[in-house]
Amino acid sequence: MICNLYHILPTTDVLITHPAGKENTTMSLLARDRHRIISEARDQGLLDPDTAPIAAFIDWDSVRTGVDELLHAFPTHVPVSHCFAVKANSIPTVVSGLVQMGLATEVASDGELAVALSTGIDPGRIVFDSPAKTRRELASALQLGVSINIDNFQEFDRIRELKDQIESTSQLGFRVNPQIGAGSIKEMSTASDYSKFGVALKTGTNRQELIQAYLDHPWLNQLHCHVGSQGMSLDSMVTGAKLLSELATEINERVGRTQVHTLDIGGGLPVNFGSDERTPTFTDYAHLLAEHAPLLFSGEFTVKTEFGRSILAKHGFIASFVEYTKDAGDRRIAISHAGAQVATRTIFMPAAWPLRVEVLDPTAAPRDPERTQQHDVAGPCCFSGDVVAHRIQLPRVEQGDILVFPDTGAYYPSNPFSYNSLAQPGVYGVTGHETFTVLRAPREDPSLFSPDWPLRLDQGGTNQPMAHSWPAALL
Repeated sequence: MICNLYHILPTTDVLITHPAGKENTTMSLLARDRHRIISEARDQGLLDPDTAPIAAFIDWDSVRTGVDELLHAFPTHVPVSHCFAVKANSIPTVVSGLVQMGLATEVASDGELAVALSTGIDPGRIVFDSPAKTRRELASALQLGVSINIDNFQEFDRIRELKDQIESTSQLGFRVNPQIGAGSIKEMSTASDYSKFGVALKTGTNRQELIQAYLDHPWLNQLHCHVGSQGMSLDSMVTGAKLLSELATEINERVGRTQVHTLDIGGGLPVNFGSDERTPTFTDYAHLLAEHAPLLFSGEFTVKTEFGRSILAKHGFIASFVEYTKDAGDRRIAISHAGAQVATRTIFMPAAWPLRVEVLDPTAAPRDPERTQQHDVAGPCCFSGDVVAHRIQLPRVEQGDILVFPDTGAYYPSNPFSYNSLAQPGVYGVTGHETFTVLRAPREDPSLFSPDWPLRLDQGGTNQPMAHSWPAALL
């Protein structure tokens, strides 16, 4: 229905054409176009103070530029498979668009595996990571030929049993924890002494047992290491890759052949949330790997990566109308429709996950930056901590203004939090100057409302929703 109302394309037609004239740059291309996109979305009704007070957008042109850089960042003599971490944005149309651009996928659940398979991707180009894979999930992955990163020795025992029953083409190998320490966000660090992920290489006899497993099982042919997501230095990431390549070389020397032929170095390239500059870049990372982890690019190994946030974050944003403003103490409070339901990490860990905020007037024109005031930018959720930005200097926000939250193309609207049963906002792809695709239509909690809630009128013509469409619990 929506395709008849607006100049937008069906969800199946995800356009990824890279317009002529746009150059690769470390400045996010989306930064140039955010206000224009919002103005056009406002005109087309995708962002509306009454019917769509919040919406999210992903600029496919900007995404394509970043993916092109990634696909050309590593040395040409090295076989490489760049996987998109589906957890970063599991909207099927988004994942499909990235697969069309040439990316493989990394998944961490049955649901994410279903999303990846829905794109038509070859199962052999899917990597399955999870610290809690069930026997059923493992059997399914083996039957499909999905690559599996084995988290622990008990999971390894399960896979050995299943391989006796299932003929499989899956690439198999252990995930290891090099125990090199945490980054600036310990909750996102996966290489600390006590990380729940992988086989801890410095603990007890784990390293010796791991090597022996490869010696005893020739079908173990890959190794995986992921030191953390965001908050990790490039030095830590490179160190993890270096140790992984050295471990693989040791195993291959012990068996006298190239048994371990694939190294999955994970993702985790940090994203700059402080400005529109894209730094560090995939090319920066590749250069450091070549310099400090030369075995990785020796030509002996196929290299896999699992980037997520760094592929999409800077190419998306949230826009929301300001419903109300008020003054409290020494600051102004602006209440919009963007809160914990779309920015969960920022709400609960504001120091680790800060977001920038831009202020536009109701026509999508920037507010005067010279007239600033201290603000709290709050969301709609019914708890006091639902504040996206605390004590932030902004142009004075007025009722009806539009707030923009850049760098939210990953882990924000695509990972909704169902607090207060708030509606999930529409997510739209943008190509060119005025073409929108529906990546995910706006939707209420389907367990509560009929599809057209709350716009239906009862048969008497009043402005009340039809009572027979209400859930029984509300009657």
